[in-house]
Amino acid sequence: MIMNACRCGQAMGRDKQHELTAAQIFYPCMQCADIFFLKADICQLGMDQRKVNVLARECCDDTKRKNKPIILSHHMLPGLKKGQDKMSKSDPSSAIFMEDEEDDVISKINNAYCPPNVIEKNPCLEYIQYIVFPWFNEFKVERKSENGGEKIYTSFEELAADYVKGDLHPADLQPALSKALNRILQPVRDHFTNDENAKALFARVKV
Repeated sequence: MIMNACRCGQAMGRDKQHELTAAQIFYPCMQCADIFFLKADICQLGMDQRKVNVLARECCDDTKRKNKPIILSHHMLPGLKKGQDKMSKSDPSSAIFMEDEEDDVISKINNAYCPPNVIEKNPCLEYIQYIVFPWFNEFKVERKSENGGEKIYTSFEELAADYVKGDLHPADLQPALSKALNRILQPVRDHFTNDENAKALFARVKV
């Protein structure tokens, strides 16, 4: 099991197993322990954590556990700032969080890296592709008639083509993205505001 845990070093940003510290070996083991402690049937993590999920399944083989956790790996969104391959826990402005208020979302997206005409490594476009389109099956841009007028995109490919050509500008895309994300998050805010149990739980977690 130790060698299997060492293989998870890459998920923690370390490729060379002989350079791993004891803490870096224990960390994936603790992640696996979380899975079993929570009695999780489905374990959903980013692709960078897939090796930890595999380690948990291998642990089931070694300990003769009948029910292995199902691995559900999802696309990993980049951080909102330039050069961030993924969000940073130490930088709240690097991602949109479930507890973000409406103004937080607007501020983060307005300040996000969103270069004109560039699709690659553009976090705003990734949020649209992997969150907004799967949720709404469309992306609505509201703008003045002299700037092209209102347009509803029904596919990411259509939006990307306009963006590359310059027919869709970041100044129009970013407010539309903020609005879509806030529509998604509003029921979450309502739940933690109106449900007393949820409100108490949220207060405990935030401490």
